[in-house]
Amino acid sequence: MRNVKPRIVFLDRNTIGPSVELARPRFEHEWVEHGSTAPDQVVERLQGARIAVSNKVRIREEHLASLPELRMIAVAATGYDVIDHEACRHRGIVVSNVRGYAVNTVPEHTFALILALRRNIAGYRQAVIDGEWLKAGQFCFFSHPIGDLAGATLGIMGEGAIGQSVARLGQAFGMTTLFAAHKGVSGLGPLYTPFDEVLERSDIITLHCPLTPSTRNMIGMAEFRKMHRRPLLINTARGGLVVEHDAVQALDEGLVSGLGFDCLTEEPPARDHCFAAILNRPNVIVTPHVGWAGQQAMQTMWNQLIGHIENYQAGRPTNDVAA
Repeated sequence: MRNVKPRIVFLDRNTIGPSVELARPRFEHEWVEHGSTAPDQVVERLQGARIAVSNKVRIREEHLASLPELRMIAVAATGYDVIDHEACRHRGIVVSNVRGYAVNTVPEHTFALILALRRNIAGYRQAVIDGEWLKAGQFCFFSHPIGDLAGATLGIMGEGAIGQSVARLGQAFGMTTLFAAHKGVSGLGPLYTPFDEVLERSDIITLHCPLTPSTRNMIGMAEFRKMHRRPLLINTARGGLVVEHDAVQALDEGLVSGLGFDCLTEEPPARDHCFAAILNRPNVIVTPHVGWAGQQAMQTMWNQLIGHIENYQAGRPTNDVAA
């Protein structure tokens, strides 16, 4: 090993909640921490580093070419599309992600969005603020439709640990749950319902798949027009799975009854993002990519990440997506 005391650089500490206890590896090391890192600062900040820690800072081939000492990247997330893992594979760089930490927190956030939209919580809250209850002159009023979950059909795209947990919650509410077959793929077995059938039958569609070349823009106008039951569309997975301009058009055309998004293609979105025009609608809820950020989940994630760094240092890399 070149350096007895390896340099570890955390590029975007501000993406982890301030209440999380950031334990450090239990071997001698030099720790350097930055709140955030711009694209043009990546190479400079990783000079001399053996290990990089990144949540959302992109590390691409053009960066790696100038970082000969970098041997491991610890990703503080399950999704690792910000890292050029193919380039890392060619260079023998370990890329370890974290897994399973969000198996409760993301499904709970998913159902917070589902319940709020299905029961029009935002619309009724605003109506009360606006004095509509007083104007109604009775114990209740009916300005927005309310739907129960029991008996509704929940279409789930993504059958991993989070998708499975979402299905269990749906079944607890008395919902029929369908796992969508991968788009354009058949013969996956009895767990799966054909992709187009899920679009047609679902009252609520929720996304829990990674962002890959095969899932990018998975839901666009062609898919929206197959949604016969005007479902809610929930995305707590990754921006880029849905063509966002098409989602706005689908909402305007009444092809969907509401949108609940915790992630967008551009984060944070620019002021002219297409969703800006619909944010004040009662059937739209956008949260700032915090579905994963339950306190317990964040602590579990960090502890797992430090474990991967320690395992790498001990010569037994874990969760290496570049292997």
